[in-house]
Amino acid sequence: MEATTANGNLLTLNNVEVIYDGVALAIKGVSLAVPSGGMVALLGANGAGKSTTLKAISGLLKPERGEITRGELHFDGQDIERLMPQQRVRRGIVQVLEGRRVFEHLTPDENLVAASAVTGCNRAEVVRRRDRVYEYFPRLHQRRSSQAGFLSGGEQQMLAIGRALMTQPRLLMLDEPSLGLAPFLVAEIFQIVRRINQKEGLSVLLVEQNAMAALEVVSHGYLMENGRVVMHETAEAMKRNPDIQEFYLGGKEGRDFHQVKHYSRRKRWLS
Repeated sequence: MEATTANGNLLTLNNVEVIYDGVALAIKGVSLAVPSGGMVALLGANGAGKSTTLKAISGLLKPERGEITRGELHFDGQDIERLMPQQRVRRGIVQVLEGRRVFEHLTPDENLVAASAVTGCNRAEVVRRRDRVYEYFPRLHQRRSSQAGFLSGGEQQMLAIGRALMTQPRLLMLDEPSLGLAPFLVAEIFQIVRRINQKEGLSVLLVEQNAMAALEVVSHGYLMENGRVVMHETAEAMKRNPDIQEFYLGGKEGRDFHQVKHYSRRKRWLS
């Protein structure tokens, strides 16, 4: 799974700009990098541009009438901007969309097998990949014969991640995986993703509103506001930053990440 780029980054975005419907500027000059084998968080409030950034990487902008109009997008040293989403999946890029989108009428077993079809692997390889998913997510193995629509929210999120793993990715992008889940489930899922990262060298780009949970498992974070990256630091430095503590980690004024959309106070990270 390891990339061979000279600078050690599997994914790089340089000054990327995205426009919807030819007029609405969604992200403005975004630059970020995901190291080979690294875990990076992309943080920000609703509407900051986080999901748009992921779709720019996975190639899912066009169905929503979005397009990259400026900047460079490289994966493993290659320009991927003109590749179709399916081609990006074959290169090793996979996005787990917000909302746990699984085939509810199928069992977890059937969901996993269906997800492997995009890579065209043989039956023996499908079984090997499926068993690997069950090793990481034993709950899914216990529920493998149930309809996915009857799984709990946490189990459906595990299945969504398991489906992504069936494509044998090199970069796993997770869009708000904690949404609607109890804190203990969030911690469990994030620790499993961290174990996959450490065991297999899988690079992870994690989009989250739950900054506290995200910063516990990643090495670095980017903070987005109004379509721009306004901060890039190590996870430890971000946790110590007083503005991050106040607005995103539940500071003394009681404001949290889900409530804040605009910041009226001076941003120390911009000074």
